[in-house]
This record gives sequence, structure tokens and C-alpha cells, in this order.
Amino acid sequence: MQQNTSLSAQPGSTVDAAEIAKFSKLSAEWWDPKGKMAPLHRINPLRLGYIRDAACRKFERNVRSLNCLGSLRVLDIGCGAGLLCEPLSRLGAQVIGIDPSVSNIAAAKLHADKSHLAIDYRCSTVEEIDPRERFDIVLAMEVVEHVTDVGVFLKRCASMLKPNGLMVVSTLNRNWKSFALAIVGAEYVLRWLPRGTHEWNKFVTPDELTKYLLDNRLVITEQTGVVYSPFADKWSLSSDMDVNYMVVAEAMV
Repeated sequence: MQQNTSLSAQPGSTVDAAEIAKFSKLSAEWWDPKGKMAPLHRINPLRLGYIRDAACRKFERNVRSLNCLGSLRVLDIGCGAGLLCEPLSRLGAQVIGIDPSVSNIAAAKLHADKSHLAIDYRCSTVEEIDPRERFDIVLAMEVVEHVTDVGVFLKRCASMLKPNGLMVVSTLNRNWKSFALAIVGAEYVLRWLPRGTHEWNKFVTPDELTKYLLDNRLVITEQTGVVYSPFADKWSLSSDMDVNYMVVAEAMV
């Protein structure tokens, strides 16, 4: 009997079953820096630094400390095989990683065990988490463009934040430039990602994201674009938010 490698979308869930299936197929390759997840490996240090710096500013931590996220409870939604969870754990955070793909969570647990890291991985969705649970930091990195209802998804995310909590979101803008670079360029020309990884019509503009967050009493305090330089072969932060971008949001008082 073939093992079921993905979690079916439940009634009332924002999970897209087709999206789970796509990423479940890649679960065995998550930790190969030269494999199909190579672009994520390349951008991961930039994402990690942005999250760490924002958290240290918010919670008044020393960014140079090896334990700068100590005691902070972090939820990584759509964690995949744990590419962000592991370095966050090494910085002292109490990390809970959730993903609706059974195979992704299995890969995450296996790699964490090999690395001797205590990370709470759960094959679950935001809707299934105990509504009484609260987190200092909630991460939705490259997730909102894959859910069925962005507003409902962010409402659930906001409800899990502690009163002084922080939310970090990264996603893709929706315009002609993002179609040319993130779809045609990344999937068809450079073949960084398997074809069909993204659906352009599900990309979220900064204005749309701002409204979704405000509707859930979250206000953006920081935002940045993320751009790739083919000459330097590296990702960097930028004022250009036309394609990839990240935002930090806090609960309104």
C-alpha cells in the first residue's frame, strides 16, 4: 500500500491540497543545497538575518549574542523540512514548525535528530493548532501565496500572537515584473523551481497585504524588497518590492 504523503485539506481550512502535493514531492530534496531547493538555500541566510534583526529590535536583544532569541516562542508556518527552524533553534528560540505535508515533517524530524536539535515539528495547519497557544513570533515565509484564503489565514495567524508579538511575512508581489521574473524566469528559463510551483494570480501585492493585516489589527512596522543579482549570484535586501518582499507586523495597541 502506498503511504499517504500529504494531509488532506479539512473543511474550513485555508490549506490547498494541490499545493501540499507539489511540495510533498520535493520533501526528499529539501536539504540538498544543489538540488531543486537550491534557491531557498541561497535566500535562507538573508531571511534568517531579517527575522533575527527584527526580533532583536522588538524584544531588545543583543543581535551578536549566540542566544539572542533565547526563550522566545516561534511558530514557523509551512516550515517544509525545517530550513528556517534549525538556525532559529540554534539562536535559542523555542521553535514549533508546522506543515500539512507528512513527508516534509518526516524529513524535518529526521534532519533535526541528526543535528541534535529539539524542535517541535507537527504535521498540522494553523486552523488545527490549539487556539489557546500563543507565540512571540509567527512566521509565514513564502506561504500566503499558496493558501486558499489569505484573509482567513492571516486572521488565524494574528490570533496566535502574544499581545507583544511579532509577525513576519514574505511573499511575492503581483505585477508584470513578478510574472516575468518569478514565473517565466525562475520556472521556465533558469529552472530554479519546478514548473507550476507558483500561480501568478495568487501573488499578493503590498497594498493587499497591508489591508489584510490591518483588518486583523496588525500594522506593518518594517518592509523590504528582496532582489537577486545574477552578477554577484546573491540575494540582498532592497527598496525594490516589485517581486519578492518581506514585512514585519505588530499588533495594534
